[in-house]
Amino acid sequence: MSRKRHVKEKPEKGNAEDEKSTGQTPNETLPAQTFDEYQCSGNVDIDFPGLCALLDIKDIPAVSTKQPASSTLTETEGGDAESSQSQINATSFWCKPCLQVEVENEDPLSVKSMKVSGWKVDEQLARVLQKMLPSLSQLQSLQFWQAGLTDRMLISLMNTISLCSNLRVLTLEGNPLPEQSYHRLLSEDSILTHLSLRNNRIGDESARLIGAALSTYRSSNKNLLSLNLAFNSISDAGAAHIAQGLRLNRALLFLSLSNNQIGDSGAAHLAAILGDFALTHEEVVERRKLLLERMQSSTQGVDSDQTPADQLPSVPSSTPVNVSKGENKGTSKKKEASKKDEKPAANKDNPKSNKKSSDGKAPQSKGGKAGGREKQLTAQEDQSSAALNEQVELVEIRNPLLDDSLQCRDGQLFLPGNTTLTSLNLAGNRITEKSLPLFLKSLEMQGEGGGLLRLCLQRNRFPPECESYVRIEELIALRPKKKNTSEETEEGGQGA
Repeated sequence: MSRKRHVKEKPEKGNAEDEKSTGQTPNETLPAQTFDEYQCSGNVDIDFPGLCALLDIKDIPAVSTKQPASSTLTETEGGDAESSQSQINATSFWCKPCLQVEVENEDPLSVKSMKVSGWKVDEQLARVLQKMLPSLSQLQSLQFWQAGLTDRMLISLMNTISLCSNLRVLTLEGNPLPEQSYHRLLSEDSILTHLSLRNNRIGDESARLIGAALSTYRSSNKNLLSLNLAFNSISDAGAAHIAQGLRLNRALLFLSLSNNQIGDSGAAHLAAILGDFALTHEEVVERRKLLLERMQSSTQGVDSDQTPADQLPSVPSSTPVNVSKGENKGTSKKKEASKKDEKPAANKDNPKSNKKSSDGKAPQSKGGKAGGREKQLTAQEDQSSAALNEQVELVEIRNPLLDDSLQCRDGQLFLPGNTTLTSLNLAGNRITEKSLPLFLKSLEMQGEGGGLLRLCLQRNRFPPECESYVRIEELIALRPKKKNTSEETEEGGQGA
């Protein structure tokens, strides 16, 4: 009898093991599978519904992979009747909450972009996204359109973004925040290179915080390359705050303020920072402090040319050698003095250069030969955004207040204007003919070789045949540039 009992116990154990492996006994596996214990695999099709189920979320949004591309093919290949039917089907489909995911080479583990469009993200869904995002090692772009995010969610999202190794592009549009916390996305330690905040009802107070995040005399955002603030409620006061943030920011390349409420006063502040401007008392004091620190480092046996790099240790560690070579050539038009800072920083990082240059090896090497400005314009595609970010960090090694080309006039120190900004979109505002000579003067200060390569002033309150406007267009046309339709569409085409 004991032998028979022993024989019967073995298959019972085997059946239990089979049930656990096949998931046929969920009561035994559920206690070990809580939301916090769940290990994300990087496959959104599995992780997203799985995490939602663990939080008992009802009406879980579907996950769609490359759905827009397939609908486009149907419309182009079919006739008029098929095209109309496909549009109806697409409309009914997108009315339902859906997490849109774009993958590369049909590999579910190679998620490149993720989009939440037209449905509200509540606290629980926000927890799911925050849990899942760090596992998406190849994610580059995250988009929210009318997603109903709150200030609290935005702060948590920003903390999560810092854990995403390749996420550089964030779109948050049609999402007004009660506390206007958008400036947190531009913090000094933010890794974002492209940020779109269109149609968020951003006013002058929020613009003040955004301007302070771009730069003050003590800190500066060194990573952000593109900022879209179109279709908001920024007036002259807000434009003045943005201009203040551009004084010492030497990273931002593209800025769109189209379709706001900016008049001549705000335009005057923006035009002023493009040409030479006088340092404020606070900036002069900060410059003296920086010079004193450099002198002290020099007396301690540290090469003064390496001092800026020592002050910003996080910058050279992320700079590939290919980018540094190209940037040394391209930035000669901006600041000759910065060459001395760039070379030692680049030499330090040769052993680490292979770790972060995989996204844009060929484009970077070609861009360095073409010249600084042309390289910056052509490098705005999403695939090379991270590499372009590293290129701008090189320029930021040296604080603008330490620029050797400062001039003393009438007892004031004048700093060369912001020539890093290559594209400024002010279309659809309230600018009149009165402020155009100010832009013209700043452009003439910059000369043909540097500064703005694109200035959009269409649909303002002056006739297109205005003499100053015609002259501005002529100066812009003389500057070297390459076609970059993708950036025009993203940055200014929608609002111009």
